[in-house]
Parts: sequence; C-alpha cells; structure tokens
Amino acid sequence: MKSEAESQPQPPIENTETKMVWWENQFLRIKRGKLYLGDKESSQIANEHGTPLFVYSKDQILSHFHRIQRLLRRNSSLETRIYYAMKANAHPQILKTLRKEGAWIDAVSPGEVERARELGFPGKNILFTGTSVSKKDLVRVFEQEDVTVTIDACEQLELMKEVKEQHFKHKTIKVAIRWNPGVGRGFSPKTTTAGTKSPDGTPVKFGIEESKVIPVLARASAYGFVPNGLHQHLGSGWIAGDYDMVKLAVVKMIQKAHEAQKHGFNLEFLDFGGGFGPRYSTDEKAFPLERYIKLITKKIHQSDLKVKAIALEPGKYLVADAGILLLSVMYMKESHGNLFACVNGGTFTSIPRPALYPQAEHPIINCSRLNAKKRVKITVAGNLCETGDVFGKEILMSPPQRGDVLAVLIAGAYCRSMASHFNLRDIPKEIFI
Repeated sequence: MKSEAESQPQPPIENTETKMVWWENQFLRIKRGKLYLGDKESSQIANEHGTPLFVYSKDQILSHFHRIQRLLRRNSSLETRIYYAMKANAHPQILKTLRKEGAWIDAVSPGEVERARELGFPGKNILFTGTSVSKKDLVRVFEQEDVTVTIDACEQLELMKEVKEQHFKHKTIKVAIRWNPGVGRGFSPKTTTAGTKSPDGTPVKFGIEESKVIPVLARASAYGFVPNGLHQHLGSGWIAGDYDMVKLAVVKMIQKAHEAQKHGFNLEFLDFGGGFGPRYSTDEKAFPLERYIKLITKKIHQSDLKVKAIALEPGKYLVADAGILLLSVMYMKESHGNLFACVNGGTFTSIPRPALYPQAEHPIINCSRLNAKKRVKITVAGNLCETGDVFGKEILMSPPQRGDVLAVLIAGAYCRSMASHFNLRDIPKEIFI
C-alpha cells in the first residue's frame, strides 16, 4: 500500500496567477476555490446536465492539434499528415472539429472507417490499420474509395488477395506495411505494441517482423495492390523516459525505408505512429514532442528518401486532458477504517482504464470543496458489483459530503470509447463545449 506521501498527488486549494496546478490548462482552471470548465463552474454544469457526465473541450483539443501541426510544418517542407487515432474517442463533434482543421484518420475497424466517411472524411485521408482482420472486414473497407489499407501480417495479405480477386478484381487498392521494428514502449505491458514480447511476457501480436517487410511489399505489388507507405506503432503513453527507445525506432524506420527504396519501392509516406500522451501525475515528465518531431524531420531530410509525406497518429495526446468525468457523491461510507465516497457511476461504464491497467491512475478532485484545507484518504467507489470498481484508491482530497461533485481528470481518451453496459448500467452522457 502506498504511504500518504506516495499517494497520487493532489492539487493545492487554489491557484494564483503566477503558480498553476500541474493539470490546469485552458479548459481546466481553479478560480476562487472552484473548478471551472472553460468559462463555466463545474458544479453548475453538473446541475444543468446531471451526472455522471463527460465534458470535452473543443479549444483544448485544437490547442494540441495546432501545436503538432506547427512543429511539423516548421521543421519540414514535406506534406505533413496528422492521423487522429479515433479509437481514443470517436465523439462526432470531436471528429467534425478535427476534420475542419485538416486532420486525417487512423481507423482500426471497418466501423471506424465508415463512421469517418459518414462525418465527411474523404477516403484518401483514412488509413485502416486492423489486426486479425476477417474477409468481412476487408470487404467493408475495400468498398470505400481511396482508403489505404495497412497490412499487419504476411498471412493477412493472402486473405486480402482472395477478397480482391473475388470482389474487387479491377479496383486500385493502396496498401501500407505495418512493421515491427523489434522495440516497443507503453505505459503498461498491455499497451506495448512492438517488440517480440511485452514486459509481462505476452507475445506482441502486431506488425510484420523486419526481415519480412521487403518480401511482403513485393508480394503485395505482384497481387495488384499499390504499396504506398511504411507504418510503425510502438505503444501508448510515452513520457520523457521513453525517448531513447523511441529515437531508436525512428532510426530503424529510416533504415527500413531506405531498404524499400533500394528495392524499387518509392513510398509516398512514412507513418511513425502515435504513443506520446499527457501527464497523468505531477511526478511524470512530459514526452519531448518538439525534440521528437525535429528528430524525425532531420533524419528524413538528411537522407535521400523520396517520400512525399510524414505522418503521426496522435489520439490520447489530442483528447486526454480535454475531457473530464463529473460524478456525484451519493453518500460516504466507513468500513474497517476505510473511507469511501460512493458515487453514481462505475469504472467499467465510464473509465475502465484503472480496472484494466494497474498502472493507470486519474487525478480526482472534489469540485465542491476545493477551498477546504483538510485532506483525508478517500477511495472513490463506483456503483458496479465488482471489487475493482474504484476510480481511485486512498486518494488525498477534501472530505466529500453527500451531494458533492467529484471530477475525474484526464478522461478524454480511452474512457468513453472503452466503456460498456456492465451490470446493465447506462454509459454517461457527453457534452462538447
């Protein structure tokens, strides 16, 4: 059990103009001892819309998107593509907002491809990167015009050939190769998506191993597909300490692209994937995104590669700290010396991450009593019949009372998108401000 000093850091009571709490941004601000979401006080929003409630910020999402866009354009004369990993959060307003800004789409299922098309994304701006795909999956994706399909396995290519010959014999279908550079990185073993095995020993299922990339490109071309890119994804949730391994993967990507070019494959784009995320605690150091982008652009421009475009796939980075979950305290419970804030939502139905990943922690604050000086250890307990249904264990916070509103922060990514109707409970409503 963590000591009090090691418990998840909690913000001070109130900020000043010169000192902000580590999680504050243009969306989340403490003013006069209250939590504001944009220009509205959080308890007011909770009263107007009810709880549990997801709240997302358009301005915060755009702030992150524009930062990546500026860094890419400042450092490269090539075309730059920001593929939004829509598995992080597929809220229609988020997708529409990003589409208007020129975002592309990273889709991992036929349903995501179809949702993106319905919301106005052109097929040429969609990259489908599925795993363990079926013939049915491929038919649905091949039906869309201009979508690039990423090959995740040598064996997948054979399935793609069968579907093309049976249903799309004369159709031009662009393909990219998702290759596994042999190194991976994620905040949890369950989010490490490259290398031979994740840190807990689970074999990594993603990507084509290095020695098979060129043969698969050749076979894809022979089967009538049009190879146009290389793709890699190492994992999710990088912070500063992950930079050296990520740097190695960038170098390996450039080398592999050189090898492909020498074999006659003049690729259109290199996709370096996503993985960089927000800070979830005060002791985490943010991933050096500017340094990373400068590394990618420098390595490409120093090479003789003929690629036309550089691609990144931010998902979590764009939306995580642009979303929060508001919960109401139904009552306080004391049992065996443990103090629980019993709230009107469950983790599996709103924020499954802490239940799925032991490493996942979300800051939680008492919006109703930010100006209280006393701090006590509180376990925030959900309303599901599951021992693991707790939003946070023994968190230091202002002592809640019945009716108080709690905010689970950094909840915009992989929360609503992973939520279920476990116990036949409702999934929280969402608003976009």
